[in-house]
Amino acid sequence: MDISDEGQSLDPVWLEINNNLCGGLVGASSASLVAERFVGAGWSSTSGSSCESYEVEASWCRIEVDPTDEGTLLNGVVDPQRFEDLAALLTRFGLLFSLELYGDDAELLREIEAGTP
Repeated sequence: MDISDEGQSLDPVWLEINNNLCGGLVGASSASLVAERFVGAGWSSTSGSSCESYEVEASWCRIEVDPTDEGTLLNGVVDPQRFEDLAALLTRFGLLFSLELYGDDAELLREIEAGTP
């Protein structure tokens, strides 16, 4: 996949926040293809912490996309007010997913499981 730095960088207000987002994509074992979908939606993408992972970013969210045998793991930082926007984007991509939003004290604030049938 081509790496893209065309999208917006994460707003500095979210740089100081610990990861507050985790989730997974069912049946999407290619992090590259997932990252391509984000880039197509105007996000930037860079190589992640492993040779098969990617980091995708918009001004309100930064996600590490890691492939596994069962699907793809997501973790990172999201503006809590845009949590539903991320779910809507994944739905638009046609992906089955689950997302969890955590608060400052690591308490689960919100959970969404959705996707196409």
